[in-house]
Amino acid sequence: MSHVFPRHTKVTPPIAAKGDGIYIIDNEGKKYLDGSGGAAVSCLGHSDPDVAEAIKTQVDQLAFAHTGFLSSAPAESLADRLIAHAPEGLERVYFVSGGSEAVESALKLARQYMIETGQPQRTKFISRRQSYHGNTLGALGTGGNEWRRAPFDPVMVSASHISPCYEYRLRHEGESQEDYGLRAANELEAELLRQGPENVIGFLAEPVVGATAGAVPAVPGYFKRIREICDQYGILLILDEVMCGMGRTGTLFACEHDGVSPDLITIAKGLGAGYQPIGAMLCSGKIYDAVRDGSGFFQHGHTYIGHPVACAAADAVVRKLTDGGMAARSAQMGEKLMAALTAEFGQHPHVGDIRGRGMFRGVEIVEDRETKAPFDPQKGIAAKLKKQAFANGLICYPMGGTIDGRQGDHVLIAPPFIITDEQIDELVGKLSKTFAEVI
Repeated sequence: MSHVFPRHTKVTPPIAAKGDGIYIIDNEGKKYLDGSGGAAVSCLGHSDPDVAEAIKTQVDQLAFAHTGFLSSAPAESLADRLIAHAPEGLERVYFVSGGSEAVESALKLARQYMIETGQPQRTKFISRRQSYHGNTLGALGTGGNEWRRAPFDPVMVSASHISPCYEYRLRHEGESQEDYGLRAANELEAELLRQGPENVIGFLAEPVVGATAGAVPAVPGYFKRIREICDQYGILLILDEVMCGMGRTGTLFACEHDGVSPDLITIAKGLGAGYQPIGAMLCSGKIYDAVRDGSGFFQHGHTYIGHPVACAAADAVVRKLTDGGMAARSAQMGEKLMAALTAEFGQHPHVGDIRGRGMFRGVEIVEDRETKAPFDPQKGIAAKLKKQAFANGLICYPMGGTIDGRQGDHVLIAPPFIITDEQIDELVGKLSKTFAEVI
């Protein structure tokens, strides 16, 4: 009997024994193609020798130093590397242990910035429905994933929510992408005016929505209009790139596609590529200076922030993503993945949309292609797909509730960037076999 508390108490998962490139092998020898990189984490696969060597070298030199007393060379190097490639205006990096912590840090720093600048009445956040920002209470409260939020609503501070930028479902017939983007973005201004713009701290959004909606990118112009609204009303733009960042969409930072610079940005998952638990919050010089010239102290912190071994691993990962060309490879192989998915599922009677950027793709499942009607949630299509794909040796990321938290199903595909042409064919073939067996 296991004493591990599993994610699902009625399921006993196999024991992962070995990683080999894009594959995980269990203790009985069964091989699984990791078609979702876990949860869009394993961008470099499961056996990268350079990252492993960086970890070993750092452990031999220094395993841990508490940031209340000391910094470390890996943290300094990683921060320099991230800022060198970050959107314009971002100047400081705050390291944490994962994505939810990164979002919590951004929310708290945004609030403290308002206090430091003499605007303590600003206490509210706005985000979008069908978003997901993490599972700690602050991150969960700002997110728009209704299923995950519901049990904890009474004990968390919630944001207000506007519509997602969800072209497949929400763009009107005859409406251009640009007109739709403006209409969707202008919901932020309407919500600001409803809340009182002087009471709002910031707007939080994923550049490409991940787990909850299935790799949904914004249409052209949407985030530029969002940036204009934030500037007009003096609120902060916080972009959550925990899942879609670090090369996943084909550029190191996902917001590069949208041509905007946020005030704060959160990253994790691909930052450590699964080799160490690490996340980060990056902030603008304006925000950092307000704290430095004010109280001088960010009222936040965790024991393992800036962990030297985690930073050494992430520094090796980011070096491979940038100088090693792996983010560019994500863009290149992502086009091949999209072509393969389109060839196999583009005319499938139960596939309504195939979308995403780079190695971050979503397949939305429908009962009727013409009307876009989803399957009855009682059929549990996403759960059945996940179970059958796993039996077929494919790890992928199906989710239900795509449309409104209850209706709709999708599959998220986010394999390691090292995937080959032949392995893309294997992934799509196993997914197609799974669809045929379930739907």
